[in-house]
Amino acid sequence: MSRFTLIRERVFSPVGLHAVGFSVLAIATLLLGIRVGLDWRATSSSSLDEMAGMQAQLRTLELQTAPLRGLDKKVDLSRTQIEEFYAGRIPPSYSAFLARLGDLKQKAPVQLTRASYTQAPGSGDLTEIRMDAGVSGDYVGVMRFINGLERSQSFFIIRAMALTGQQSGTVNLRLQVSTWLRPADAAASGLPIEGDSAPNAPEHPAAARDGEGQ
Repeated sequence: MSRFTLIRERVFSPVGLHAVGFSVLAIATLLLGIRVGLDWRATSSSSLDEMAGMQAQLRTLELQTAPLRGLDKKVDLSRTQIEEFYAGRIPPSYSAFLARLGDLKQKAPVQLTRASYTQAPGSGDLTEIRMDAGVSGDYVGVMRFINGLERSQSFFIIRAMALTGQQSGTVNLRLQVSTWLRPADAAASGLPIEGDSAPNAPEHPAAARDGEGQ
């Protein structure tokens, strides 16, 4: 019996066939394990990259939304501050505005002449009230009146101021001052609207009284 024949008989014997089958399975299992390992490594790397990208996006969103944190509290605080400003600095009525001017005028003391009052056109949360008047008195009194306007709790803005004359210690100024009222209070004042098409709009009675005898 030749050696080839002997090998063939051993290979094709039940034991040989089992050995061959086991070897094929072992090789297949090894190749499959290598393939799974490579796929897992690629998948793991991709997942890590994706996770890193998501974390970067999360950090970016956190930075972008940081200014919005506590926005509701900031809005409530701003609303409270606005209401406090309105209550403390905005005259509650046109008569209160005139009373404050009269108080400052008496304390200076100065005289207001040719005083006229108008509403600025436009609408909004507040309506501007403008006063255009002559102010006369000694230098100290005029400066005291101007300082009183600037430091008043009521919100006054001096728009313009011009010297119109000085004689025997008396200083004469033309003064333009603005304050603001709530729209309803401004409407109730009956003041003419500046630039109204109605010709020769009459001076407000309270303004006329303020200039009488001065």
